[in-house]
Amino acid sequence: MRQGICDPIDVDCNRPGALCQDPRFVGADGLTFYFHGKKDSDFCIVSDSNLHINAHFIGRRNPNLKRDFTWVQSLGILFDNHRLFIGANKTSTWDDSVDRLELQFDGDSIILPDRAGSQWKSKMSRLTITRTRNTNAVDIEVKNNFKIKASVVPITEKDSMIHNYGITQEDCFAHLDMSFKFYSLSGDVNGVLGQTYASNYVSKIKVGVLMPVMGGQKEFSSSSLFSTDCAVAHYTGQDLGANSYDNIEYANLDCASSALGGRGVVCKR
Repeated sequence: MRQGICDPIDVDCNRPGALCQDPRFVGADGLTFYFHGKKDSDFCIVSDSNLHINAHFIGRRNPNLKRDFTWVQSLGILFDNHRLFIGANKTSTWDDSVDRLELQFDGDSIILPDRAGSQWKSKMSRLTITRTRNTNAVDIEVKNNFKIKASVVPITEKDSMIHNYGITQEDCFAHLDMSFKFYSLSGDVNGVLGQTYASNYVSKIKVGVLMPVMGGQKEFSSSSLFSTDCAVAHYTGQDLGANSYDNIEYANLDCASSALGGRGVVCKR
């Protein structure tokens, strides 16, 4: 399995809005936490009146642990009554020159030339998608709603050996590292990451522990990638007006898997 080479300008999974690695989140308050979820399952990451984001988790079962090793393989994003899919295609041997990124809008495939700067704009919405590298990295923006940086990255042999993932040549578990910027979330926003942007959010994270874990697997569970049936869902598909988080910058993407980095450090905005 070949290790992918990532452009260092993509990197920094330690700033608010990041979702990287196995899944490691950085909330709006700057606190780092893990949400392991369950492999082959979908979970609500953000839910607000005009934005709902579910994540599909892939993974491996470790018989020595009570949980799965998990990574985010794809996102199902709903806004303005549209559906946007972004996913990492399954691959065995990793080659960063081969694009493993899959994009769909309202069920139709989006084709982007393998060239940095290639751009696709929707005629039906405020959506723009831009390649930031020739392959495996894009910026996704819906004007006045959200912006996402996303990269497809593999689990390398070194990562697997260090963390005992048990990854084999059959599947390098290509997954998404992402960072989010939100322009108009309401104070009632919820979801694994979204709740940290809510006006009444009080962190439950134990600062200082090696791997602070966020619970709520049942609370955030969705029946499918585009379902809005998680217990904390708020999505209506309409922009009802909201408090703005324009000053919260999206994190750049970290292509290195430093799974224990961050350890509950508070980042100042």
